[in-house]
Amino acid sequence: FVPAVGVDGVRQTVNAKLTPAQTIWNVRSAYNVAALNCLKAEHADILINYKVFLKAQAKGLKAANSAVDADFRKRYGAAFIRPREAYMTQVYNYYAYPATLQNFCDAATVVARDSKTVKPAELAAFSARSMTVFETVFETFFRTFEQYRADVAAWDAKYAPTAQVQASPAPAANTVTR
Repeated sequence: FVPAVGVDGVRQTVNAKLTPAQTIWNVRSAYNVAALNCLKAEHADILINYKVFLKAQAKGLKAANSAVDADFRKRYGAAFIRPREAYMTQVYNYYAYPATLQNFCDAATVVARDSKTVKPAELAAFSARSMTVFETVFETFFRTFEQYRADVAAWDAKYAPTAQVQASPAPAANTVTR
């Protein structure tokens, strides 16, 4: 499934139209997925820097999480936990998409290295630029996949034989003898 591009030109992924707090939280989620899934030697900086990031940004991450909870509570009332958890499952699954994993891990390595110098007051700005790094991976995949589908359709239109509909022979009449 390739998310559609909205009339505003923004692809409608789990990261479309986020609040600043949700951007922070989704970047933390991406970083978490990377720490768990990007296990090749070239991605070793991810887990190391993720642990440092969590500690250094604990206060800002807690505030972002509280703001996300408040937003879901406002939209869904007392039963906000289930829709929030469903949304977060979508976020984690999005980042863990197997077809993008290598490029995602490469992007997460860039984010991990950048995160080492982020001061707590810079968390929102860091998250916004990191979201762009992560989303570029997926946007590139989606565009490439869309181009592939268009290329296949063009090839089929030009070279694939048109299916010939052949009439099936009528079934033989069953005779029952008594």
